[in-house]
Amino acid sequence: MESDLSALPWVPVTLGGSDLLAKAWFGDTDTQYRVLLSDLSNVWEEDMNADDIQSRAQDLNKRLRAPTQAFFSHLCSVARPCFSSPDDGHTTSAQVFLEHHGNNLTIRLKSELSGLPFYWEFRCTPMPVAMVCRQLVRPLLAVSRVLQRQVDELSSLLVRKDAEIQDYQENGAVLSRVRLQTEPFEVHTYRENFFTQTVSEMSASLDSLGFESELQELYVAVNSVKSAQKRKRGSSSAAEDIGDSEDHHQTTTDVRTNTNCTAAPSASREPNDVKKATGRTREAESEQTVPLTSAAVGSEQRTTSRPKKKKAVGLFR
Repeated sequence: MESDLSALPWVPVTLGGSDLLAKAWFGDTDTQYRVLLSDLSNVWEEDMNADDIQSRAQDLNKRLRAPTQAFFSHLCSVARPCFSSPDDGHTTSAQVFLEHHGNNLTIRLKSELSGLPFYWEFRCTPMPVAMVCRQLVRPLLAVSRVLQRQVDELSSLLVRKDAEIQDYQENGAVLSRVRLQTEPFEVHTYRENFFTQTVSEMSASLDSLGFESELQELYVAVNSVKSAQKRKRGSSSAAEDIGDSEDHHQTTTDVRTNTNCTAAPSASREPNDVKKATGRTREAESEQTVPLTSAAVGSEQRTTSRPKKKKAVGLFR
């Protein structure tokens, strides 16, 4: 849900006579929604699933009996336009009221469903700081960096254009219309004039909730790149985990194979009647052969650890 929510821009809306920034996601296949609201002093949210929607719908509309999907479909039709940009052209027939309850925010909707009044309340609570950073602060900082890079590239382009125009003039080119003539672009002078004049002219609108369509598109583009990078890192981590698991499995198999090969000679045993008849002979032979086998095995494992020396014994105890 949060990934789908990040792909949506913040849009300026007016709810109950108050200007807010809104971001709302309503599930197309799942009966759930999530709403984010901000007045640039506070940020609120509400997250609802199917059970919560059914419970609140029955609590606020005791005269209505309908499946959860029917309540949700009607809610989407009347609530989505409330959280959409006015430029989209969507309108709602619902009456909207906004109330503050301490740190909480409640948005009341009143509409009609099957000829009967339908009421709904968005009961928003303060959003955690981490969520505010993910959905608002970090994307806006990324947008500012992208815009700064765009300004730098345009400034560089203007300097090259001035050099091109100067070359034309030095080779005899003449401007046919004097009104089109411009002064050479000087980046430092432009920045000083911009900070002293343009910013002061915009000071009255710096605290406004304006979030133009171009900024909305840039916000969505920045978040789409971040989401793609997260998915790429997640798939790389999963591939590394699978590789580590296969390596561990292969190592375990090799260790078991070596253990079985080493233990195989000591697994054979003579029958009891032969052991009684040739016990001493076998014991004498084993005293000569077993220490050699143990020494060979020990020399292979000496590089990793020093096993404790054991007294050589025969095959028969």
